[in-house]
Amino acid sequence: MRKPMLPTLSEDIPTEKGWIYEVKYDGFRVLMHWTEDGVELWSRNGKALHDRFPEIVEECKAIHPTIQSHLPLWVDGELTILNTPLQGNFPLLQQRNRMRNKKSIEKAAKQRPATIMCFDLLEHKGEDITSQNYETRKQQLHTILSSLSSERLYYTASFKDKDKLWDDIMLHLGEGMVAKRESSSYGEGERTRDWLKVKNWRVVSGILHTYDPSNEYYTLCVYRGDNLEMLGSFKHGLPKEDEQTLKQFFKKNGALHNHVYKLEPSACVDVKCLHAQKDDLREPMFDSFRFDLSPEQCTVMKKQWDLSLFPHVDITNEDKKLWIKPVYTKQDFLLYLRNIAPYMLPFLQDKRLTVIRYPDGVHEESFYQKHLPDYAPEFVAPIEKGEETFFMCQNVSSLIWLGNQGAIEYHIPFEKEDHEMPNEIVFDLDPPNKESFSLAVRAATLLKHVCDKLEIFVFPKTSGNKGMQLHIPIPEHSLSYEETRIFTEKLASLLVKQEPSYFTTERLKKNRGNRLYIDYVQHAEGKTIVAPYSPRATETGTVATPIFWHELNESLSPQAFTMDHVLQRVKQLGCPFADIDRARKEQHMDSIKKLIDSETE
Repeated sequence: MRKPMLPTLSEDIPTEKGWIYEVKYDGFRVLMHWTEDGVELWSRNGKALHDRFPEIVEECKAIHPTIQSHLPLWVDGELTILNTPLQGNFPLLQQRNRMRNKKSIEKAAKQRPATIMCFDLLEHKGEDITSQNYETRKQQLHTILSSLSSERLYYTASFKDKDKLWDDIMLHLGEGMVAKRESSSYGEGERTRDWLKVKNWRVVSGILHTYDPSNEYYTLCVYRGDNLEMLGSFKHGLPKEDEQTLKQFFKKNGALHNHVYKLEPSACVDVKCLHAQKDDLREPMFDSFRFDLSPEQCTVMKKQWDLSLFPHVDITNEDKKLWIKPVYTKQDFLLYLRNIAPYMLPFLQDKRLTVIRYPDGVHEESFYQKHLPDYAPEFVAPIEKGEETFFMCQNVSSLIWLGNQGAIEYHIPFEKEDHEMPNEIVFDLDPPNKESFSLAVRAATLLKHVCDKLEIFVFPKTSGNKGMQLHIPIPEHSLSYEETRIFTEKLASLLVKQEPSYFTTERLKKNRGNRLYIDYVQHAEGKTIVAPYSPRATETGTVATPIFWHELNESLSPQAFTMDHVLQRVKQLGCPFADIDRARKEQHMDSIKKLIDSETE
């Protein structure tokens, strides 16, 4: 049985030549042994994991003929359940690992499948290659994995630009980075300084609550309203002198009950951690005493803010109420934007942005903004067009700055900046009112049926208001707007012809009656669509939300997708649009073009 080479924890990222940098995923270290007989997955402690993650085993069986010539293999990697390409969901992975019931495991594997982020190759065709340098092993691994079409085995790329990678890790709220010396061999079971791991620490503030001398643990609390709730516990990171001071403080001021000292809320500390879950912290370490903080300042809201790793953007009037029913303050709104940023920003990238601003809340006056104001900071990307200056939102700092300006809604064109052709086709399904949302479900289901027959990938989302939009990704420069107009009109007309009492393409509202309007005219140059994950200026703070096709049914309501709900669902379910770029590359353009050509002939 092989044992993994282990990195050394470091506070600093090495900068000299000969180092490369990789994402450190939050998961389980895993060694994959792949032979003619099948695949085995082994933890760093030599425990079998293959029975608990059957989706990996089944995937390997499916692609076995493709990789057969490379066997047997030993691959080193990180087993994770991905929220985003750079962020793992460790609580879900822990939950999976505790499962023993086969049916429960199979159900979980289907709902949120795990992935191995493969980063090293130890054996190839039965030959031990650990004595070769990392750069060589890495190249061999890339050659093998690039020949596969696998959703469960991903190649972990290496980068030269550590600053750019760290910015990406920060955006995705990732666990950290691993720096690796290109010339290093693989020392099995060794902890080495040729690999250095740098954690992406969050620093959270808490109120000292209890001290247990039997295990040396301290617990922390925060305020939720007038009540205290558990934040987590820690024991490591205290310098010897501070450790003695803290013990004496508890013994002098705490009340002893069942051999545990308990304090009234009086003193605060900062603790480093990777994330928080329920009433616990992941890898907590003492950071510092906070004599400048009162216990009343250590709140659930401050915890959420601290965990979110906000960029350095000036925030003003954070207590302003932007929504009334329910109440969402600007602070709540910015927390949503910061945490949804890894999911939302990819759809804003390189696209000219139009925002709708509500400086005093959605219940007050609003205005559209598509020009860059002269007071905008440098990190907001300008677009110079003659005498006009437009803008894009390319990074999390820009998103938070716009949110602080009261930009509630984010609308984007169908093409990237400086491109004349769209990179997606969108059907806008607009029912007459909120109560008729089932018409949007009916239209989406029929369009999906047509797209399935044509083998076209299509992705649904709620509009965040009363309708739905269906996104069909297409390769850049593949179709003109004129061609996509023919396609959308053809499919829209097909639906109207099939069910004229339910659907219409009539532009005048007074002539639509109670029918759903299929707005194919909206897909055109110069037009925009609300971006995925953009909040909407509705009373309840709903969001334009990507959904899975299996969620589409008569009971579906766009009113359920509020900012709070959407943040929870992406963590629990992942992003339904996660594969949209892959679908863009693999889109069956022949079917789309054939339909277009049949109309023009």
